[in-house]
Amino acid sequence: QVQLVESGGGLVQAGGSLRLSCAASGRTFSSYAMGWFRQAPGKEREGISCISSSDGSTYYVDSVKGRFTISRDNAKNTVYLQMNSLKPEDTAVYYCAADSSTCSGYTLLYGYDYWGQGTQVTVSS
Repeated sequence: QVQLVESGGGLVQAGGSLRLSCAASGRTFSSYAMGWFRQAPGKEREGISCISSSDGSTYYVDSVKGRFTISRDNAKNTVYLQMNSLKPEDTAVYYCAADSSTCSGYTLLYGYDYWGQGTQVTVSS
């Protein structure tokens, strides 16, 4: 069992930055691929990034590539999402998720075993 708790969301102006954190319980955190999703009002939840458990490989969807950086600290059981150059369209609830397999298909919801409760990110124009 893995419990995930996100933090770091808030209100920021366009062009600003935020760093989200996702703290995980459990001794097996390092064996999970970790993903970040977001869900904007009235839209489906979308996967935006993933970091593998094996070699720390990272993956991004085009809409965040070059602006967001995912990282993990296995000693702290935490995964991060550094978000720079934020845009109003980045406004959403952001969720982290744990996959006991790999980042293959990382944008798909059904591949993940555990989810956090989400943290709100609001980007004003």
